[in-house]
Amino acid sequence: MGKTRKTAPSGLVDIRDIHVDKTLPREERISEFIRQIKNPYHFKCGKFTVQVQFAGSSGSLEDCLKQILR
Repeated sequence: MGKTRKTAPSGLVDIRDIHVDKTLPREERISEFIRQIKNPYHFKCGKFTVQVQFAGSSGSLEDCLKQILR
């Protein structure tokens, strides 16, 4: 992991620079993703800024991330 991650001028992390070891248990993968992205609700993807919002009670951010990181 010791790879330096680029940070957008606004201080947001670019999600394309996130690298998580897929051999880790699910909980550790989630923890590592959160550690690297810093703010999973607001980050960069290339030239785009992504701001995540959830409506209603369709699940938590943790539930959504578990689906992505399977």
